[in-house]
Amino acid sequence: MKLLAPILVLTFFTTLTFAQKNTPSQADHPKPFVLGVIDEIHSSVLSEKRILNIYLPEGYSKTDTTKYPVVYLLDGSADEDFIHVTGLFQFNNFSWIDRVPKSIIVGIANVDRKRDFTYPTTLEADKKRYPTAGHSDKFISFLETELQPFIEKKYKTNSAKMLIGQSLAGLLATEILLKKPALFNKYIIISPSLWWDNGSLLSLSPANVDQKTGIYIGVGKEGLTPGDTPRVMEVDANLLAEKLRKVKNSSVHFDYLPAEDHATITHQAVFNALRLLYPSQQEGEK
Repeated sequence: MKLLAPILVLTFFTTLTFAQKNTPSQADHPKPFVLGVIDEIHSSVLSEKRILNIYLPEGYSKTDTTKYPVVYLLDGSADEDFIHVTGLFQFNNFSWIDRVPKSIIVGIANVDRKRDFTYPTTLEADKKRYPTAGHSDKFISFLETELQPFIEKKYKTNSAKMLIGQSLAGLLATEILLKKPALFNKYIIISPSLWWDNGSLLSLSPANVDQKTGIYIGVGKEGLTPGDTPRVMEVDANLLAEKLRKVKNSSVHFDYLPAEDHATITHQAVFNALRLLYPSQQEGEK
């Protein structure tokens, strides 16, 4: 019997090899590899159409009663973070890992990230350097009043909502967390550009959080920020974490990744965040 199993396996692969050689039509007519769907929404708030890349988890069906958490991914274009972040969730959904709940991923493709992810600055140099910047209030309104209702109406969602943002998108995620924390109940904030407007966001007092909110803040070995006034990315991120630890109902995880920099941190940070934000398979929303 011990000998039989390898023989059967060898026979299977031999048959598969010959089958592939004898069916050239498979190579002549390859099928597309589909990761998700492309949706779109017209935003009255932003006065433009926005493209959405949507990943629906394995087993998703319009006909059953199962509802899923939603992950809203900033910088969600196909050539930005959508593919590799979606892969991290799919990997962590394998039955032998089962670390995170199966989730709908909503990648929000960019139009003008400096416009959408920054609030008005008081620095004249930055006003000249980034002339379209300073309209995060409109983008936050788009998320709250248009995008979330659109997703909740069209897809099978539950009440769990996560926001992921890195760099300027991390700045926006921080602004939402400080001003309107109830929009999401989990935040993954990576290398946030808190240098914007000379770190003025760090002076805000966080809004009260009535729901349990999981917060991950990751930063690499990144050093001085690009603003005219010298600031250190790691220091700003740590200051943010210390501020948020004082907020009731918040669980804050600060993660320093010295082997990563601003360009390489996102993938490893999201992987670490999923481990920290879902510490147990028995978590309620799973």
